[in-house]
Amino acid sequence: MQDFGTLDPINASTARFIATVTSLTDAHVGSHTLVPPWTRGHVITHVARAAESLCRLLTWARTGVETPQYTSMEARAAEIEAGARRPVADLVADLRDTAVRFDEAVRALPPDAWHSEVRMRTGELRTPSTLVPTRLRELEIHHADLDAGYRFADIPADAAQWITGDIVEALARRPTTPALRLEATDTGLVHAIGTGGPAVSGRQSDLLAWLSGRSPGTGLSASGDGKVPPAPFWI
Repeated sequence: MQDFGTLDPINASTARFIATVTSLTDAHVGSHTLVPPWTRGHVITHVARAAESLCRLLTWARTGVETPQYTSMEARAAEIEAGARRPVADLVADLRDTAVRFDEAVRALPPDAWHSEVRMRTGELRTPSTLVPTRLRELEIHHADLDAGYRFADIPADAAQWITGDIVEALARRPTTPALRLEATDTGLVHAIGTGGPAVSGRQSDLLAWLSGRSPGTGLSASGDGKVPPAPFWI
């Protein structure tokens, strides 16, 4: 399995995302996505602003000076809204610029900073070794969200496995998450949250689409009555 704490898989994912955005026309920017009411312009802008937010957290890890991921959720929403209707050329330029800045922020981390804890907007504490791969999660899931030809089935298997595990870990930390077992029939991936819950099974890509809230459970089956339950709320 690849090391998702390194930049190579993230840069490859970035290139795929930018290639899809580059293929769009300005008329496509306002089209629907898998995460309504966001349009493609909203999703693309969010991916750029999220890169900047991770740069702020990496600055915190490097300097020890607390730097929030976002000043507020209201400011985050306003930034996304402000950039959502830009032409494709501007969106691509924004993606390229913020990707370079993220790459530079990671490479600027001294060895000891990789062990420094920072707090994400969700409240969870991470060191850069587990923070950096969240960029891969953003890129891959939001690439599928664009509904522009890239599907959950197109996410590299190793990346999909890491992202699924990362989501499961987040859900398992919450006492309100119901018991659940995930079984990928094509890769052998198994995750369990608690005991006694239903087993939801199917292809790894379909499990990730469901677990991330992008699918009602298409292609999946569940133990018991066979009805796939709603996915636990993730983020």
